[in-house]
Amino acid sequence: MSDKDPPIVVMGVAGCGKSTVGRDIALALGRAFIDADDLHPVANKAKMAAGQPLDDDERWPWLDLVGEALARRDENGVPPVVACSALKRLHRDRLRTKAADTVFVLLDGSRELLRSRIGPRVHEFMPAALLDSQLATLEALETDEAGVLVDIAPPPREVTANALAGIRRLQSVR
Repeated sequence: MSDKDPPIVVMGVAGCGKSTVGRDIALALGRAFIDADDLHPVANKAKMAAGQPLDDDERWPWLDLVGEALARRDENGVPPVVACSALKRLHRDRLRTKAADTVFVLLDGSRELLRSRIGPRVHEFMPAALLDSQLATLEALETDEAGVLVDIAPPPREVTANALAGIRRLQSVR
């Protein structure tokens, strides 16, 4: 895989804008977009819909599917942009077993901002009640991980622009 075009994971807790920013990044870079939520098995969705967080044993098969999606390239050799929570270092490490050069974009915001975004939205299986467990689980990107931290407080277009600028900075030093 080329260092020039690594797969990208837009990550973070519920309500941070993973899908919106991920789609916008994919569009800007001419890449396919994949929402990892679509890869969850029915049992995982049902458990989360009931307000229960997944444990890692329930996440591993799903993360393997997400990793396989990250490793795929289109007919032009271009990898996708994937929206995926990837909350723990261990989860990101699991994704890197399939796509070692993945770049992570961590969308970061205050609990209050996240709560205000989740409150009015309707999601198939991610109730607002799971936000606190996700925030407790979230592990920041470490210095040895290829990634960018992006504040979600600005409008979505600015968040996307900041993410793209961070990705380009990373690519220029790789």
